[in-house]
Amino acid sequence: MPDKYTATWVSHTSISDFLRCPRAYFLKNVYRDPKTNHKIKLVSPALALGQAVHEVLESLSVLPKHSRFSQPLLDKFETAWQKVSGKKGGFTNPDTEHKYKTRGQEMIRRVQNNPGPISGLAVKIQMDLPQFWLSEEDNIILCGKIDWLEYLPESDSVHIIDFKTGKTEEDPDSLQLPIYRLLVHHCQKRQASRASYWYLDSSNELTPKELPELEAAHKKILTVARQVKLARQLDRFKCPEGGSCAACGPMESIIDRQAEFVGNDEYNADVYIMNKQEQENREGLIL
Repeated sequence: MPDKYTATWVSHTSISDFLRCPRAYFLKNVYRDPKTNHKIKLVSPALALGQAVHEVLESLSVLPKHSRFSQPLLDKFETAWQKVSGKKGGFTNPDTEHKYKTRGQEMIRRVQNNPGPISGLAVKIQMDLPQFWLSEEDNIILCGKIDWLEYLPESDSVHIIDFKTGKTEEDPDSLQLPIYRLLVHHCQKRQASRASYWYLDSSNELTPKELPELEAAHKKILTVARQVKLARQLDRFKCPEGGSCAACGPMESIIDRQAEFVGNDEYNADVYIMNKQEQENREGLIL
């Protein structure tokens, strides 16, 4: 009988961490500071921006369509931004924070002025954290939150929508859509018939994506999930570059006491930012 408490839990974020660098996966998902017994987390301006924008949009997903815009979205954004303002969001100076906050405000205005699917019917999965047994035999659970599920009444199906707040396009080999397709299939009753990304930093319209095939998605995700489980069983999390790569290096700065502690997040993880000297060292010198 599978047991949720002993299961290996995987998500798009944790799988991405593992594929980039098993050491980074370990530091973000397994390691606990021996002094506090808390997990550790490194914040950055880009992460803070994404958090604030997603918080506003997620707040709309639980509202009936006629009341989603009853409160100005920029007011909601201002409230969300206060949670990441200053060092809490990795901002070491007011100019940088102003730049990122302005970008966030422009994204929110884009949604306000061009709501598209946000103004229509939506499906909300009735789980705080959507999850299902990816493999009961392997004791592996797949979990994750989907940004938006537009309801398509003509086909009684759903349209998977993911909001992007970065400047670059998602890697074509990303496992995000295969994971979302599986979660939609197993965590609510309607089939997914479409999928799109919305690049909020640059576009008023959605970018359609090919919907992954279910069986292939399951096989692909389970293969990686088994690798994650094996690494945890063997306690083997090696950096592919044999030392400190771009994925694990910033987290190593916390272990090396080269980062600044700024508080605890809602899950009681110890939150850090890289100190100015460490940040400059990692950025390098342009000659």
